Amino acid sequence: MRIYLDTANIKHIRHGVELGVVSGVTTNPTLVAKEGIKDYKAVVREICSIVPGSVSAEVTVNDPEGMIEQARNIATWAENVFVKIPSTIDGLKVISTLARENIKVNQTLCFSVNQALLGALAGSTYVSPFVGRLDDIGQDGMALVKDIVDVYKKHELKTEVLAASIRHPLHVVVAAQAGADIASVPYKVLIQMMQHPLTDIGVERFLGDWRRVSGSGD
Repeated sequence: MRIYLDTANIKHIRHGVELGVVSGVTTNPTLVAKEGIKDYKAVVREICSIVPGSVSAEVTVNDPEGMIEQARNIATWAENVFVKIPSTIDGLKVISTLARENIKVNQTLCFSVNQALLGALAGSTYVSPFVGRLDDIGQDGMALVKDIVDVYKKHELKTEVLAASIRHPLHVVVAAQAGADIASVPYKVLIQMMQHPLTDIGVERFLGDWRRVSGSGD
């Protein structure tokens, strides 16, 4: 499973890549605005130059013709840019059009197996079930990830499952167990994934023992 960052923070993205574990990014205008950045295109292109994998950038209009036009433009920003299209009836039409033009699509805001199935048949490259938002309304977001993975495997569909709206490290564990191809996580969750109190205690103990045996603590 691959790890992506869900952010527009350049510093965090560079750090994730330097750690050797982040290979892609998902972003949107809200995340860009959160960083105080006004040039959406410029920041997406910069992110594309940092990460080796895909960078998903979202359309900002709702009508099919507008989405298609904007998606075609976004697709020219970088070779590794994917276009995020919502899981709607109009979005399905857009996905099928873009797929015929070999434009990579991340089908976003997916909340059901039916949406994921239709999106895959239309040609989505990724489908993004929003785990945390389902959990927020009392549903099991990770059960949806597993169900989508199972359906795709059974019918040999090539669309990859990108677990999105990740809220905590356990979400990542369960996504991996469910067979998700990608988990897109906030930077805070990425850092939490590598932290454990027993590791901290062990490191401090080893260093303390080394100081005693080496005499460096004198």
